[in-house]
Amino acid sequence: MTQVEEIPKSPGTASGKPAAAAAPRQRLAVVVSHPIQYYSPWFRHLAEHSGLEIKVFYLWDFGVKETRDITFDTSFTWDIPLLDGYDHGFIPNRSQDPGTHHFRGLDNPAAEAAILEWQPDVLLLFGYTYATHLRLILSRRLRQVRFIFRGDSHDLVASHGWKPALSRFLRQVIFRRFDCFLATGQANRDYFLHSGASADRIRIAPHCVDNERFQSSSAQAHRAAAEWKKELGIPAEAPVVLFAGKFEEKKRPLDLLNAFLGMKATDTKPVLLFVGSGSLEAALREAAGEQFGKTIFFAPFQNQSQMPRTYATGDLLVLPSQGRGETWGLALNEAMNLGKPVIASSHVGSGPDLVIEGKTGWTFPAGDVDALRDRLDQALSNKATLRAMGETARKHIDGFSYEEATRALATAVAEITVHA
Repeated sequence: MTQVEEIPKSPGTASGKPAAAAAPRQRLAVVVSHPIQYYSPWFRHLAEHSGLEIKVFYLWDFGVKETRDITFDTSFTWDIPLLDGYDHGFIPNRSQDPGTHHFRGLDNPAAEAAILEWQPDVLLLFGYTYATHLRLILSRRLRQVRFIFRGDSHDLVASHGWKPALSRFLRQVIFRRFDCFLATGQANRDYFLHSGASADRIRIAPHCVDNERFQSSSAQAHRAAAEWKKELGIPAEAPVVLFAGKFEEKKRPLDLLNAFLGMKATDTKPVLLFVGSGSLEAALREAAGEQFGKTIFFAPFQNQSQMPRTYATGDLLVLPSQGRGETWGLALNEAMNLGKPVIASSHVGSGPDLVIEGKTGWTFPAGDVDALRDRLDQALSNKATLRAMGETARKHIDGFSYEEATRALATAVAEITVHA
């Protein structure tokens, strides 16, 4: 664990008069469920470039030791460093069933005391729907600490009835505690507005991945992808439609498979590659039928170090998710960093920001298999156009970076502490 840097005292000037003491840096406590491959590089960037003194408080140790992911249906440890380059600590979790799948999954009674001991000026909270989060939000002892909320939920899925109305009312009550909201994009900003946050308290801090890691490995990843296609039995010249992620209901991989099987016959003979694992794997393999190993291929879960190669293998990434569960869809960020256009359903939270219709990709109504098939036909009709769109996608994703997210966060901290 890195140590908090102490700010040195000024020794004075050549004239003998003491130099003006450097203003102390604002102290930012970050509370997040567990080490996450998308956030850890951002925390390193914050520690180096934000001008803030930060410490990350983790509520669960998933990802840093071998743990079973119930949705990937496999056990693994992330194979990129998640804890290097920033101060952090793990707060004991007393939950009998730790995780982010239920309210009591993050139950850390010592969190309040640990944060108070560090004496932050501002607390950045990721999420609010767990026992520990609510304790912090309702804490009287933390009333002097400014609170910033970071989330990526959206209202792209229509909801009716008393339960959604009650949830919105409860959010309006809870969100009064926060001084500022960091919205990941347009859909998330609208969600905050619908939940009672005023526009002047919302700052766009774009959802992002480690662009530098993905883009710097592009050339090597594409070379490795050519070899991987041989290993998988995919013809070198075949356009590859890629699905990379969990084989679970919310991501609707069967919609993609059925749309692919319904495509028009073309001379280019595209293939569909599913990379990942999950509860729907058997159903997908069965539905592939006689096309299994001919035009439909499967590859197992790939750890983080192999993801650049995974995206480089595809010519087009498809994320056909349906429902509220796909709050953003960071696979789109990763694929676009490798110069790949994308197709996303209307329920993917990043769609309004990342998908420029016909330029970086396409969207389609969630759950509409015929519309998805038409998008596939359109995308694969001209491989040169698809490559040009991939380059546009790569340039567009440069605006969704740790630099931009850091700038937004630092601005928010300065604004809410200036009169503290």
